[in-house]
Amino acid sequence: MFELLILETFQARLNWITILNKRDNFREAFFNFDVDKIAQMDEDDIAYLMQNAGIIRNRQKIRAALHNAHMLKGVHDRDKRLVEILWSYLDGKPLDMKRTSIEELPAVKALSVKIFEDLKKLGFKSIGPKTVYAHMQASGKVNDHLVSCPAYDDCLE
Repeated sequence: MFELLILETFQARLNWITILNKRDNFREAFFNFDVDKIAQMDEDDIAYLMQNAGIIRNRQKIRAALHNAHMLKGVHDRDKRLVEILWSYLDGKPLDMKRTSIEELPAVKALSVKIFEDLKKLGFKSIGPKTVYAHMQASGKVNDHLVSCPAYDDCLE
């Protein structure tokens, strides 16, 4: 969940394929998304990452990834897990939106606003409602495939 959250944060204002093409580079740069290791990164690491052409070199997004790792460690210290928190909004079951046209696809949903507000209260930053909704889609929490899409049924499993 944390990997997708970081990738969605970097994806803001970019297209998803750009992020997917750089995913392995992100994994290497961010210690396979190990929260403890990311939380230990410092200014030297930020400077190093700013030179890494294999990732998105945006200082604000890099700082947000490090900051959010610190926030997630705090969540872990309270014996909570991000995956449990995020699925708790859905009672452990993905939302099946049963979309029939592209026009029905929202960029934001009331639920993503609520999750964003709660993550903000936990101290997370650079994660807005659109980022949360994109995370919900990428992590299988919401099935926004059109019912006519060949992948629609696969997303229900």
